[in-house]
Amino acid sequence: MAPVYLSSAYAGPVQYYCKLFYYATVCIETAENYPKQTYRNRCIIAGANGPLTLSIPVEKPLGLKCLTRDIRISEHGNWRHLHWNALVSSYGTSPFFEYYADDFVPFYEKGKDCFLLDFNEKLRERLCGLLDMHPELSYTSSYLPQVANDFREGIRPRHPAEDPGFCPRPYYQLFSGRYGFLPNLSILDLLFNMGPEAILVLRDSICK
Repeated sequence: MAPVYLSSAYAGPVQYYCKLFYYATVCIETAENYPKQTYRNRCIIAGANGPLTLSIPVEKPLGLKCLTRDIRISEHGNWRHLHWNALVSSYGTSPFFEYYADDFVPFYEKGKDCFLLDFNEKLRERLCGLLDMHPELSYTSSYLPQVANDFREGIRPRHPAEDPGFCPRPYYQLFSGRYGFLPNLSILDLLFNMGPEAILVLRDSICK
């Protein structure tokens, strides 16, 4: 099976982690011109008032174009504190938040990671470890416009591309009584609500 090509993602959605689960080899794109308003620097969680977008502020070198691997994290606005408070507020009473919370606290303390790609990849490694997923990963050194199994732009918050290989399986969500089931939220939503059974939801959300 050819590798799947994915963008970098900040606590990517369930669809993203289904690709990490299904494909034996994964290639993370780092050599593209960085696009705005994607999962590269944002995730969507379920808050008490509905879907809530958490965005990491970024900086890029002077010039119109910048490669994803060169995008730096900005500490403007105390975003780490705000994101952690949002996670505690949204998931503090979920079944598995207390079990996993200590695994994520270090990401929301002032860290040493200056680059968005480094931060995202360390968080992905932690999430994959907790999900007991161990894909074989590589990183692009140059941009190839056409590749097989290309989900670099298809998995996106707005107007996602049609993906017949993804059929989100409903699972328990803390606020489903108010809003019904919200599909394809951040993997954090699935992990905090379902714990060790999250991997089964990923498996059952893949249409073969």
